[in-house]
Order: sequence, then structure tokens, then C-alpha cells
Amino acid sequence: MEKGHTKVTSEKGAKAFDLNAINSAFIDSPYSVLANLREHAPVHRNPDGSVFLTRYEDVRAVYRDRSMVSEKTKPFKEKFGNSPLYIHHTNSLVFNDPPYHTTVRKLLAHAFTASKLAEMEPLIENIVDSLLDDVHGAGDVNFVDAFAKRLPTEVISFMLGVPEVYRDKLRGYSLAILGALDPVVSEDRLQDGNAAVTEFSELLNDLIHHRRAKPEGAGQGEVLEALIFGEFDGRQLTQEELIQNCIFLLNAGHETTTSLMANGAGSLTQAPDQYRLLVDNPDLVDSAVEEILRFESPLQIGNRLTTQETTLADQFVAAGTYIHTSIAAANRDPEVFEQPDHFDITRNPNRHMAFITGIHVCLGATLARYEGRIAFRKLAQRFPNLQASGTPVRLPLARFRGYSELPVTF
Repeated sequence: MEKGHTKVTSEKGAKAFDLNAINSAFIDSPYSVLANLREHAPVHRNPDGSVFLTRYEDVRAVYRDRSMVSEKTKPFKEKFGNSPLYIHHTNSLVFNDPPYHTTVRKLLAHAFTASKLAEMEPLIENIVDSLLDDVHGAGDVNFVDAFAKRLPTEVISFMLGVPEVYRDKLRGYSLAILGALDPVVSEDRLQDGNAAVTEFSELLNDLIHHRRAKPEGAGQGEVLEALIFGEFDGRQLTQEELIQNCIFLLNAGHETTTSLMANGAGSLTQAPDQYRLLVDNPDLVDSAVEEILRFESPLQIGNRLTTQETTLADQFVAAGTYIHTSIAAANRDPEVFEQPDHFDITRNPNRHMAFITGIHVCLGATLARYEGRIAFRKLAQRFPNLQASGTPVRLPLARFRGYSELPVTF
């Protein structure tokens, strides 16, 4: 049984679930609720008519079905109105479909070529070494502040050419923008999200104009020049598309990687036998990163919209139905993963869907894996006695899973 939860194991309990009414108890510990849904209501109808999927095969089928689209213009208009959040989410890669998605993805791919990633690897090594130098001898620290958010902040800052003076603001921007995607959002959080889009857009607008005028000034690891001048079928990104998709890169490459780091440290300190295994066998770092992604997926819930009538697990689903995909539940489906609630860094095979699948597979997945492998290998080498030192605090988000506080002793 999960800490803080009374395990529900009934069809009645599953059918009473409402994604739009989840509370902090679910956010803190969702897995027993998801397991009950997977067993008793795998194609669950929410009161608003949307569908919540919890089985691996159903989630995978939705992501591979080209008739299921990501576009959410209408609900975003209803939720955000004519606001910066609406402009951002309707222009960014993640909530668009072909042909726009194909074009923008090809253009953004300039940031993630093999040569660019090879250029990033020594940069990541240096950043990780520097951050671990900073915590050496520090005693009890919040792993999120000391390491997890600083690593992707530095990496994405180099990629976008963000000056050091602005870097402390990046995670706040990311959390505010992503937090507005939760099923129910307060007016205060909407205001925070809109302010974050506005402030970061202004900064990026200046950075893009500067790099456009001085393309030769790009530093190590910077991809802004490639985004500005890259072409696909004679098409370049407009200034608005550049700004909003750079914000997307921040969110895709920053918050999810922060949570990968924090969730990994949390899982490893809560399973000291697994951390010792990594310390003694550093070659396990690749499989350890994959297991961290499966066990505590940074992205917990995805979305699609049906454009035609379909069936899911023999249940009829009408065209125009919103589908919520529980990546968290799919990655713990016992039909696919043996002992799914057991954290096992030797797990093989590990066909998790933390980075989704299909045409919307995460663009920054390879970079996130680079960061994870380098970080956890060096962490295990330099701090073999890493352990938890206090009570962790989860991010108050439903669609994304991570920590705001993770006390550890180095």
C-alpha cells in the first residue's frame, strides 16, 4: 500500500474517479488509484465526457493512431481566452499536428542533430562536475535546488543563449506555464502562467534579434542560430513561432529533466540496495535511467482528440472525444512489466512510454538521456553514500510528477 493512501480496489471506486476533481492525495501518491482504474475501468468515462486510459496497449494505440490529434485550440480558447498562454500553447510543437507539426519539428530538429548532441556532451560533463563540486561537503541539502533544477537550467541556457543573469528565472517560467495545463487551474495560477509567457517571450525576442544580427557570436552548445536560419522545404520559423517554440524547448528540456533528476535521486535513496548496485556497477547507468523514467515518469498524463468514431478496448468512443492517456499507469501495467511497482535498475526489456511514442515522441529524449546518464554515473562515483535526510515534498501538479523539495545528505 502506498504511503498516504487508502487503497481502493473496487469497481465502484474506479467508476467514481473524476480527473477534474483529483486532490493533493492523488498527486502525492497516485499509483494505487491508477491500478484500480486499470483493473476495473481501463477506459474510464469522466463526468465531462472525456476518456481516461490506464492500460499500456490502449495508451500506445492512441499515440500510434494518426486519426488521434494533439490540437486543442477550442478547449484552450475556453480555458485561457485571448491570452499569452493561448498564444503559446497553440503555436508550440506539442499541441499541433501535421502539416504544421511536421514542418516545425523538422526545423527544431536542427537543435538535436548528432553533431549538436556530441558538442553538448562535454559541456554537460563540465556542468555536472561543477554542480557536484558545489555540494561536496555541504551536508543536508535540497537536491532539487542544489542539483536537479540547476543542471537543465545551465544546459537549456547554453542552447538558447540565455545570459546567466536570467537563468534563475527559467524554472519558475516553466512551472508556471506547465502548471496551467492541469485539469483545474486557479485564477492565480493562470495569471502566473500568462506572466511567465509574457516575460520569457520578451527576453527571447531580444535574444533572437541579437543572434539574427550577429550569427557568428553563438557560443558552445547554442542552437538559436540553427533555429533562426534553418529551413525545411523553403520555410523558416516566423518570429512568433521561434519565440513560442523556444519556450516549448525550455519546458521540454528543463522541467521534465529536472524531474528526471529529482525522481531518480528520490527513487535511488528510497531503494538504497539499488543505489548500491549502481555504485558498484556503473555500467548499469543506462538501464537505471530507463527505470527511473518508467517508475516515476516526469510526464504523467497526455492528451489526444478523436477525429472519427473508434473503439478502445471494445468500447465505442465518438468523434470529438478528448482522450487522457495515463503514462504513469501504462508504465506500471503488470501485463507488460513484471513486478511493476518494484524499482529495478537492471530491468530489461523496459518498453516504457515516458517519452510517448508515435509522431509526437519527445524531441529532447536523447538529450535528456545524455544528461541522466552523465549525472547519475558521476553522482554514484563521487557520492556513494548519498541518502535521504528528510521528508520530500511533491510538486502540486497532476500532469507532471516531480519534487519541489528532496532533502538528501551527500
